[in-house]
Amino acid sequence: MARKGAMTVQEAGRKGGKMTAKKYGPEFYEEIGHKGGQKVKKLINRGKRAAK
Repeated sequence: MARKGAMTVQEAGRKGGKMTAKKYGPEFYEEIGHKGGQKVKKLINRGKRAAK
């Protein structure tokens, strides 16, 4: 596969991820992971209540 100077989607994602990690640090990922977990917890509880 010939390359014309453009980066692949995989390369772009890796580059963006590294820049985000460098800019915000590990605490950023901990915080967004916690927020996501709390959202999932709420959705599960809502589903359990709806099933009753």
